[in-house]
Amino acid sequence: MNEPIVLNAYRPYPGCYDELVDDGCQARSQATAVARFIAHNGADELVRRQAQLDSTIAAMGISFTVYSDSQNIDRAWPLDVVPRVISAADWEKTSNGLKQRLQALNMFINDLYNDQKVIKDKIIPGELVLKSKNFLAPCQGIKPAHGVWAHICGTDLVRDEIGRFLVLEDNLRVPSGVSYMLENRTVMKRVFPELFAESTIGPVDNYPSRLWEMLASLSPRQDLTPVVVVLTPGIYNSAYFEHSFLAQQMGCQLVENVDLYVDNDIVYMRTLQGPQRVDVIYRRVDDVFIDPEVFRKDSTLGIPGVIRAWRAGNVAIANAPGSGVADDKAVYAFVPDIIRYYLSEEPLIENVPTYLCMDEKQREYVLANLDKLVVKPANESGGYGILIGPRANDEERAQFATAIRENPRNFIAQPTLNLSTAPTLCDEILEPRHLDLRPFILQGESVYCTTGGLSRVALRRGSLVVNSSQGGGSKDTWIVAGEG
Repeated sequence: MNEPIVLNAYRPYPGCYDELVDDGCQARSQATAVARFIAHNGADELVRRQAQLDSTIAAMGISFTVYSDSQNIDRAWPLDVVPRVISAADWEKTSNGLKQRLQALNMFINDLYNDQKVIKDKIIPGELVLKSKNFLAPCQGIKPAHGVWAHICGTDLVRDEIGRFLVLEDNLRVPSGVSYMLENRTVMKRVFPELFAESTIGPVDNYPSRLWEMLASLSPRQDLTPVVVVLTPGIYNSAYFEHSFLAQQMGCQLVENVDLYVDNDIVYMRTLQGPQRVDVIYRRVDDVFIDPEVFRKDSTLGIPGVIRAWRAGNVAIANAPGSGVADDKAVYAFVPDIIRYYLSEEPLIENVPTYLCMDEKQREYVLANLDKLVVKPANESGGYGILIGPRANDEERAQFATAIRENPRNFIAQPTLNLSTAPTLCDEILEPRHLDLRPFILQGESVYCTTGGLSRVALRRGSLVVNSSQGGGSKDTWIVAGEG
C-alpha cells in the first residue's frame, strides 16, 4: 500500500472542504498525483511552472476584457498553476443532476410560452414569471425544435463544508467561459506533461464538436448540411475572445448583425459569392438587442426580422430569445419543485437555501439577518450588486434594506456558505482560496454535460468573489478516477 501523502506546509481554512487534502492535510485519493508532485518539488518548482504557464498564455493570446468607466482593458487570462481535482464517481452523480435540471428547465420555459400549466397548477406564482423582465411576450406561441429553449447552460456549483455540490445559480441566456475551460486544459498539458502521463484525466476537448452536433440538430433543413453562424456583438465585447474561438473550433462563420439580413422570413448571410441561407444562429447578443423590430428599437446589434424568421421555423436561435425567464434568481428558488412537476423525480443536486424577498415573512427574516446573509439582485450577473452581509458595514446593509423594501421582487437572499477551497499559488506560497465551478450542459436532440468545467477562484485571501472581472482567477478542473 502506498504511503499517504501529507502536505505539511499547507493548511486549509477551518470548516471548509478542501479539494486537495482532508482535515489532516492528507491528500484525497483522486488527487494523489498532484499532491505527490507538490510534496516532492515544493513551491519553487510551482513558481517556475507558473511562470511557464503565464508565458504560454501570453504567447497564445488568451485574454479577457475588463470594463471601467474610462476604458476597456484587455488582460491576460488568470490561470493558477495548481489544478482542481474531482473524483470521477463524484462527477458522474453531479453530471446526471445537471442534465436533469436543464431538461426540467426547458420543459418549464416551453410551458410558460405556450400552455402555462405550471401556473395554472399553482407550482409557481404567475406574477413571479409573467412580470419578470426576462419574460418576453413576443415569444409566446413559439415552439422551437425539440421543445428546447436553453440549448447551452452554464450552471454555477459550489461545495459546502461537507463536500456536497449545490447549485448556486443557472445561466441560461448567453453563458460564457467555456473557451477558457478548453484553453486552460491546453496550457496545463504543456506545463505538466508528466502529470497527464501519470493520471487518467477526463477530456474536455470534445466540447466544440458536441456543440456543433447540438446546433446542427436544431436546423430546419435536416436534409442538408446546416449553415451555422456565431453572432457576436463585436470586438469590444468582453467575451469576444470566446466568440471567435468557438467559431474557429467549430469551423463556423463569426458574424455581426451587418453580415446577416432577413428576406421573405429567411435569414441570409452576405458572402463574396452572394447570399447564403443561414439555418442556425448561435447568438452571443442579449435577447432584447437581437431584433429591433420586436424588442429594443434603438438596438444597433440586432437583425431586423430575425424573430419573424424564427417564428416561421426557418431558422433556429440558440439560446432561444426568452430563455432568460428561467435565469431569474427568484425563479431559481422554485427549480426543485419544477423538477418534481415536469419529471416526477427528486432533484439529484440541491439548491442553496434561498429566501424570496417578495414573500413578506421571508423578507422580514432577511431584513432582520442582513449581517448573516448574502443578498443578490434577481437579474444581475458577474458578481455585481451583491451584498455579503458578514463583510458589509452598517451603511451598506442599510442601503440594501431600503432597496429590498422598495423593490422586494428584485432580491433573494442566501446563507453565507463556507465555499470549498483549493491550494493556490499566492506570492510564491500555497494558500487556500475559495472557488466555484461552472460546467456547461448542452441540450438539443440529446443532453450532454462537460467533464468538469471552469473552476473560478477568488485570489484575494478570504474573498468569496470569484469573477475574473473583479479580481478572480481560474483553475483547470481534472476529473480523475478515485474515491471522493
